[in-house]
Amino acid sequence: MSPTRQRAITSASIYSTLFGKIAQILNQARTKVVREINKAQCLAYWEIGREIVEFEQKGKARADYGQKLLIKLSADLTAKFGRGFSVDNLQLMRKFYLTYSDKFQIYETASRKSLIRQTLSDESIKKQKPQTLSAKFEPMLSWSHYCELLKVETPPARSFYEQESIQNRWSVRELKRQINSMLFERLVLSKDTSAVMKMAEKGQIIEKPEDAIKDPYILEFLSLEEGTSYTESQMEQALIDKLQYFLLELGKGFTFVARQKRITISNRHYYVDLVFYNRLLKCLVLIDLKTGELDHADIGQMNFYLNYFKENEKTKDENEPIGLILCAKKDDVFAKYVLGGVSNKVFASKYKLALPSEKELKAKLKSMPLLETRKEQ
Repeated sequence: MSPTRQRAITSASIYSTLFGKIAQILNQARTKVVREINKAQCLAYWEIGREIVEFEQKGKARADYGQKLLIKLSADLTAKFGRGFSVDNLQLMRKFYLTYSDKFQIYETASRKSLIRQTLSDESIKKQKPQTLSAKFEPMLSWSHYCELLKVETPPARSFYEQESIQNRWSVRELKRQINSMLFERLVLSKDTSAVMKMAEKGQIIEKPEDAIKDPYILEFLSLEEGTSYTESQMEQALIDKLQYFLLELGKGFTFVARQKRITISNRHYYVDLVFYNRLLKCLVLIDLKTGELDHADIGQMNFYLNYFKENEKTKDENEPIGLILCAKKDDVFAKYVLGGVSNKVFASKYKLALPSEKELKAKLKSMPLLETRKEQ
């Protein structure tokens, strides 16, 4: 290679590095600007909600003229500032403040927490709210996220979805989907009260295999009709085609490894439908798809797969693999006895091809006295 050609390549490489660094700076700056804009917008709407509440209610739960006030405010604000101030949006801002009015305490320094709690009822402190509280509420999500969160009436569930959105950087679409699929309620079913409250405060915590398993799994994103027969290979292909959505449904820490992973023993070939790895549990997760009802033979087959993976696939720094059988139907009593005698970690969960109906949602909430809704203020 000629010296001129070599210098040209070196120069191009240096320029490429320079361009990459500048692009990174700009992307980070734009991300920061968007984040600050979102924060400013949410803080403004929170303060607008507070001003409305204090003006119309003066500390009371509800004012007789509240609706008329919002209609007038909507007309005047729209005339002066343009779109975004419909009566519905103003009601959301009002609800936003009422729902998150105590959030500032979370962000107070330890030295001021007790003082604020003691003086919240003092009239002089109330008059100082515009100067003292606005900087204490730290919205971490966009206004569109909070609009979806405000639809969740139970405080523990709302807190859970908020934390999960922040930690996993859910888009508004992802957040909406998880709320509609009752993610929190599905996780709650296998937890005691203290675990539920911890999950509501900090989001989903994955410490042991049981923490990562849901029952049922909601696969509405496959767009397959319930009541229609599908083969296991069709289900597998549908999940691979929508792998991004399936990973979201599986939850935290899952990464895809393989489909139809071949096992060869005594010159016989066997195939595991889907293989994943969970970074939090540090173990392989084998998934077997069953379009029918759970049978004892399914458990035996999964146990066989796990024994093979423990001996031949697991590395020394990994935990033992776990197995999940996804089936269309499952008798809980039958599953209890069949799974109880297996030494490996084998789980069986149902899958559903449609989101829960409103009737199912209400029935599920009634069965969970812990998830009491907050009365509308």
